[in-house]
Amino acid sequence: MSSESPDDSPGFGALGLDEPPQPAKAQPYRVLARKYRPQSFQELIGQDAMVQTLGNAIKRDRLAHAFLLTGVRGVGKTSTARLIAKALNCIGPDGTGGPTIEPCGVCEPCRAIAEGRHIDVVEMDAASHTGVDDVREIIEAVRYAAVSARYKVYIIDEVHMLSKNAFNALLKTLEEPPPHVKFLFATTEVNKVPVTVLSRCQRFDLRRIPAETLAAHFAAVSKLEGVEVEEGALALIARAAEGSARDGLSILDQAIAHGAGGVTADQVRAMLGLSDRGAIRRLLGLLLAGEAQEALAALRNQYDLGVEPSAVLRGLLESVHGITRAKVGGAQDPAQSLEEREAYAEWSSRLSYAAVHRLWQLLLKGLAEVHNAPMPLEAAEMALLRVIHASELPDPATLMERLASGDAVAARAPAAPAAPGQGALMQAPPSFPALVERLEASGRRQLAQQLHDYARVVSYGDHALVFSANGPISLRDLPAALKELTGKPWTLENRNTGGEPTLLEQEKLAEAAVKQSVLDAPLVRAALEAFPGAELAGYSLDEQRSA
Repeated sequence: MSSESPDDSPGFGALGLDEPPQPAKAQPYRVLARKYRPQSFQELIGQDAMVQTLGNAIKRDRLAHAFLLTGVRGVGKTSTARLIAKALNCIGPDGTGGPTIEPCGVCEPCRAIAEGRHIDVVEMDAASHTGVDDVREIIEAVRYAAVSARYKVYIIDEVHMLSKNAFNALLKTLEEPPPHVKFLFATTEVNKVPVTVLSRCQRFDLRRIPAETLAAHFAAVSKLEGVEVEEGALALIARAAEGSARDGLSILDQAIAHGAGGVTADQVRAMLGLSDRGAIRRLLGLLLAGEAQEALAALRNQYDLGVEPSAVLRGLLESVHGITRAKVGGAQDPAQSLEEREAYAEWSSRLSYAAVHRLWQLLLKGLAEVHNAPMPLEAAEMALLRVIHASELPDPATLMERLASGDAVAARAPAAPAAPGQGALMQAPPSFPALVERLEASGRRQLAQQLHDYARVVSYGDHALVFSANGPISLRDLPAALKELTGKPWTLENRNTGGEPTLLEQEKLAEAAVKQSVLDAPLVRAALEAFPGAELAGYSLDEQRSA
C-alpha cells in the first residue's frame, strides 16, 4: 500500500494534463416576485395612465423634480421608481441617447440601476432611516453633481415613516433642488405624508391591478416556468391577490411548490383554506329554502375540511353580491363559472331587492361577530340561523303598514290562557320570563319588577336560578316567595358578572331594532330627509286603545 498522502500526489498540471472541468455553480433560487420584477415600462401591468403621463413628460422635457408614488402593496411603486431612474439616466446602446420612456436595459447605467449598484441612484428605506440625521446626509450630498449619471436620483421608500422633523428638514431642498437631482417617493399611506410635502411633488396614484389582468400575467409567468396551471386556479390566485401582483406571484410560487409539477383549482383552494364555491352555492340555497339542519350540517362539513367559518361567510357575501350584480344587469365577472352565473341569474329572478339587501346586512353582521367571537364556529351557526328565521319577519314597509293600522300590536297580544289546575301552579315555571309573570300574578309585583329590571340570568333550571344582579334585588324575600309559589325550596346564586341581558334590556333592544328597521325603510328615510327635524313617533298600547 502506498504511503503517499493526498498532498504529496502530483497535480494534473505536473502531469501535463488539463484541469478537470468544474461543475457550474448552482444559482440560488429567486422567488417569482423578484425574478419577474418589471424591467421596462412595457412590463409594468395595470398602470397605463401613469406610463402615458411619464412618457409625454419625458418627450416634452417637462419632468418634475419630485414624484410621489402611492398605492396598495405590490402594485409597482418601487419598481416604477427604479424604472424612472433608468429612463432618466439611459444613454442607449451606443452611449449617445437621452432620457427615454423605453430604456435600453443594456447600457451601463441601466444595468447598474437594475442591479442596485449605481453610485448616483440612492435608495433609502425610510422605515429604518427616520431621523433628521438621515435627511441631513441627503441635503449635504445633493450639492455635488452626479458622478457618472445624467441625474442623481434619490428613491425613498415608505416615505410616510419619516419623522416630522425629518420632513421639515427636507422641505427647502425638496422645493428648490439642484437641476441634477430628482426625488422619487413611494408610500402605501399617503394620508400620513404632510401636505407641505405633497404640494412639492407630482403625485401618481397606482391602481389595483384588475383580476383578469393578473390572471393573464400569472398564466404568462407559469408558461415561462414550465408549469401547467388550470384557469380556475389562476382565477382563484388572482382573486386572492386583491389587486397586488407581488401577493399573487407569492401565492403562485407557493402553489407551484404545493402542486409538484401542476397546479389545479382544488389544490389552490385547499392551500388557501378557501371554501368550494359549489359548496357555498349549495349552502346559500339551503339558507334561502329555510333548511336549518341541512345548513348547519353543510357549515360543519366545510369546517371539518379546514375552511374557516369567516371564509364561509365571506363566500356567502360574494354570492349575494353576485346575485345583486345579476339583478341590476352588471358586467359579468370573468372569474365566475357558467354554473355560478346561471345560479345567480335564477336567484335574482326570485328574490326582491329588499330580500337581497336584508340578506347582505345579516351576513355582514354575522361576519363581524365571527371575527370577534371566542367561538367562531358557534357564532357562524347562530348567524346562519338568524338568516333563516329572518325570512319569516316582515319587511320594513309591511311593518310600517301594520304599525299604522295597529295590526302589529294586536298580533303581539297573546291569547288569554286557560286557568291552570293547582298542580300546574305548584310546578316550576318553564322559563325565567314565566317565573317573573307568575310572581307578578301572585301579587309580588315588587319582586317581579326587580327580577325583570335587574336580573341577568346565567342559568335557569328546575328550582334553581343563577344570576348576576344589575341593581337592587331583595334576596331576603325572594327564596320564601319562590318556595311559596312552587311548593319547593329554590337554589339561588348571585354572581358578580356574566349572564344574559335583563328582560328590561331585551325589551329595549327589541324596541330599538323595530324602530331602526322602520327608519331604514326607503319611504321613511325619504320622509325624514324631506322634513328636517321630523321624528318617528312610536306607538304604545295605550295610544292604540285611545285611537
